Amino acid sequence: MHDPRFKRLLQEFFAEFFWLFFPTWAPRFDFGHIEWLDKEILSDALQGESQFVDVVAKLPAFEAVPAPDRRSAESWLALVHVEVEAADKVAPLRRRMFEYYEPLRRRHDLPVLPIGLYLRVGLDGIGWDAYEEFFWEQQLVRFNYPYVGLPALDGEQYLRQDNWLGVALAALMRVTKERRIALAGEAMQRLVHCPENAYRKTLLCECVSAYLPVEEEQRREFEAMLRNHPDSGVQAMSMGLLDHVEQRGELKGVEKGVEIGRRGLLHEQLEARFGPLSPVAEARLASWPPDRLTDLGRALLSANSLAELGLDE
Repeated sequence: MHDPRFKRLLQEFFAEFFWLFFPTWAPRFDFGHIEWLDKEILSDALQGESQFVDVVAKLPAFEAVPAPDRRSAESWLALVHVEVEAADKVAPLRRRMFEYYEPLRRRHDLPVLPIGLYLRVGLDGIGWDAYEEFFWEQQLVRFNYPYVGLPALDGEQYLRQDNWLGVALAALMRVTKERRIALAGEAMQRLVHCPENAYRKTLLCECVSAYLPVEEEQRREFEAMLRNHPDSGVQAMSMGLLDHVEQRGELKGVEKGVEIGRRGLLHEQLEARFGPLSPVAEARLASWPPDRLTDLGRALLSANSLAELGLDE
């Protein structure tokens, strides 16, 4: 697993991922009934090593999926495996896609759709890649799989769409060096004011902040732009994300999961008490210090307004 944050993002926006990059396949899946499978698929008993996949979803299909061998019975369930490659090379992912497919197929006895996702390699943007093996001049293996190469896609085009995952990923797509910081700022502004809940907004904004591919000087320029952004919602969200990374570094997966759960529960309680949250309140809740979430929950019991809690003007 290359980064737990990206795994959470893909799991939360799995349907949006398909509608964004594979719209002809999206209506064939039932995204309302996904089972996330354990990430460990292989163990080497002799060396004590395990191999892990990034994201594996088991979900129903609205259209029967023929068995891979075209002879066995068709299935109304399928696995979708998304593997993320953060390095600026393609060979390692090609081999992993091949090596992970067979154990998944054998263990679950279901059709498997493998998808590669490149964060630093563009190739043709969206297409099919292959892993091959030869013996002398004879090809023994050719394993095909679809891929998404974010750096080859037009960031400006995806920034303007209403698929909020696409808006967040636009920061990783093709854009001129001079335009990259401004595009990221526009993406943050759109995401802060999008209709998603606080938890989903935070995941999207984290994607822009954490994965924007810039050099150190541009990173400082980006952070300064966010801290001084004319939109107060962007300021609040951004300062929470940036300060949290500076003070504590990357959270462990379990700890982050607990924090996200608390934030989501507080969001529901706040809206039940005070109605839909304003963009400012959403952003302030998303950036509220993790060690003060319990105190905020206690204060909610007797507070008369969001402003009294420090969540709104």
